[in-house]
Amino acid sequence: MRFLIGMGLFAFALAIGHLDGGFIASALADGMPAPREMGMQAAATPVMEDLVAFHNLLLYIITAIVIFVTLLLIIVMVRFNSKANPTPSKTTHNTLIEVLWTVLPVMILVVIAIPSFRLLYKEVVIPKADLTVKATGYQWYWGYEYPDNGGLSFDSNVVADADLKPGQPRLLTADNSMVVPVDTTVRVIVTGADVIHSFAVPSFGVKIDAIPGRLNETWFKATKTGMYYGQCSELCGQAHAFMPISIKVVTKEEFTSWLAEQKKSADAGSSSATVKTAQADIAH
Repeated sequence: MRFLIGMGLFAFALAIGHLDGGFIASALADGMPAPREMGMQAAATPVMEDLVAFHNLLLYIITAIVIFVTLLLIIVMVRFNSKANPTPSKTTHNTLIEVLWTVLPVMILVVIAIPSFRLLYKEVVIPKADLTVKATGYQWYWGYEYPDNGGLSFDSNVVADADLKPGQPRLLTADNSMVVPVDTTVRVIVTGADVIHSFAVPSFGVKIDAIPGRLNETWFKATKTGMYYGQCSELCGQAHAFMPISIKVVTKEEFTSWLAEQKKSADAGSSSATVKTAQADIAH
């Protein structure tokens, strides 16, 4: 009996600690895991905010169910044991109880289903995008392309431990980050070049498979500037753990400047390649 009471109290304490302590830990480091973190990472998109709210709703419901069942077991053990009831009850039917244990679970499922379907719709139906980015998974790095901005493209590889700067997280830092503007609807087209990968960024509430020969798509709208990290979340081979996803959310002005710099670098690279080709032709 003491064990059952303890389990009920533990479930309640765990729920409260998960809602408070976990999110306090998340707030310390937006966009990446935090030490001793119990909850989810701090939400940085409307979808993730809804995911956290739905998760909390489920946590309240399951905590109430655990406490109710625990108390029910205690009552049964105390009031209906062999000492308290030498002659066992032969009751085989109770209409009220049967109605209650049918109607209440249905009501609970309805309470769960309504926000669940709303959230699923919000994730799947992509609003009109302000920016499109194509993410391609390779063994073992990511490639990003901006088709709306002159086809700008680059690869993103993990930064080796020896090259990490102070404050950069191990196995999450990439040499080239995806850069997007804040408060902008970003459509992400995801595919794989070799095997199945998975594009996942916890703070954005994003996780979608990158499948060779198929285009999947998802979206996010970051509400805060900063660095946000994810990883390939599908076993894809030897270096699966070395495929970080780093997304830098900047102001719209900074994004415009970044695009201009990237275009200038690309033009300079093209000019250099043209000169080298011309010199090679002259040499021949």
